Amino acid sequence: MTGAAFQDTQTALTTAQRAALAHVTDVAARQRHRALKRLGDVPDLAELVAAAAAHGQVTLNFHPDRMLADGRTVAESMAADGRYRSQFETGVTNGSRSAFLGGDRDRWEQALFGDAYRAPDTSPAERPVYGGLNLLGHPDGACPRFGSCHVRLRPSVNTRCTVTVGDSHLGPADVGTLAAFEAVLAGYVERARETGVTLGRPGVDPLAALRALADSASVSEHGRALDDYLEVQVHGPVDLAVDAEALVLDPSFRGHPAGDQLTGLADRLGIGLQWHAGFELTAAEVGQDFRGAAIPPLAAEVCRRHAGPRGTFDAEIVGRAAADMLRDPASWSPWGTPDDLLQYVKQLWHTLVHAGHPFGGH
Repeated sequence: MTGAAFQDTQTALTTAQRAALAHVTDVAARQRHRALKRLGDVPDLAELVAAAAAHGQVTLNFHPDRMLADGRTVAESMAADGRYRSQFETGVTNGSRSAFLGGDRDRWEQALFGDAYRAPDTSPAERPVYGGLNLLGHPDGACPRFGSCHVRLRPSVNTRCTVTVGDSHLGPADVGTLAAFEAVLAGYVERARETGVTLGRPGVDPLAALRALADSASVSEHGRALDDYLEVQVHGPVDLAVDAEALVLDPSFRGHPAGDQLTGLADRLGIGLQWHAGFELTAAEVGQDFRGAAIPPLAAEVCRRHAGPRGTFDAEIVGRAAADMLRDPASWSPWGTPDDLLQYVKQLWHTLVHAGHPFGGH
C-alpha cells in the first residue's frame, strides 16, 4: 500500500481508533529489540514482515444464524446494511456476555489498547471487530471456534489491524500490527517450535509458512484451529462492499434462510462467495475427553430434537438448538441454566470442529 493510501485509511478512522493503533504500535516498538533476540538469525526477516502485511489474509468467523439483541440474525443484519459489526453493537456472543462498559471485554480492550476506547464520547460502533490471521489459508478460517462461516478481508484492511499471539482475553504478551510484526512473529515462531504445530497444522515450519504466503495454491483440508491462532483486531468499520474479498459459508446453510441472505448479499455487492467442506457428527461419536461429560448427552438431545434421518448434527443444527434454548429455556433446564447452555452450545460447536467429518447434507 502506498503512503498516500495508508494516510487515507488512517484519516477515515476515528480518534479512538487511531489512538488504539498508535498504542499497540508503541508497545510493539518497545518489544522489537527483545523480539529480534528471540528470533535469532533470520536473514529474510524484513521480507517475512512485508509478506505478512501484504499477503496475510484476515478472516472474521461468525455464526450466521445466531440471534442479535434486536431479534435479527447475524445474516439478516449483514444483508440489511452490508456491515460486519462488533459484539458491542450486536449483543451477540459465542461465550460470556461481557461487551459493555466495565465488562470483561471492555477490560481486555483497555489492557490491549490503553484508554483509547474509554473516552466518554466513544460509541459502541467504534470498537474493533475480531478475527484471525489466516497464514495457512485454512478453508474454515483462522478462528473457527468463533463461527462456521467467515468473511475474508482484502489486504487493504491490513494496515488498520492489530495482532496478538493467542486470544486477547488471556492478556497476551506479544502484540503488534502487520507493519510492526516482530514481537508477534517471535511469539508465533516460539509457540510453533514448542508444540510442533503451526496454527493448527502439525509439522509445518512457521517461517516456511510465511515464505509461502504469496503462493495462492488452494488448501482443501480444514485447519480446525480452535486454540492455535493469531488473533486480529480490525479497527474502523468493516464495509463488506469495500473491505470483503469473499464470504465463505458452511454447506449446512445451503437453502437455509441465512445462507440465502448471504448468497444474495455477495451477489448484490459483487464479492466472492465460497463454500467450505463443513462438519458433521453423530451423537455417538461425541466423547467426554474433549469438552467434558456434559457434551455427549447434550449432543444426543440435540440430535433427538433436531437431526434429520441421517442422525447427524452440523453447524445449522447446532444453531437451531441454540435458538431453541433461547426461546424455551425451561425445556432445556435439565441440562443447565441459560448461561450453562450458552457455554455448552459453544463447546458442542468446538467438538464438531475438532472431530467432525466433511458435511454430507441433511
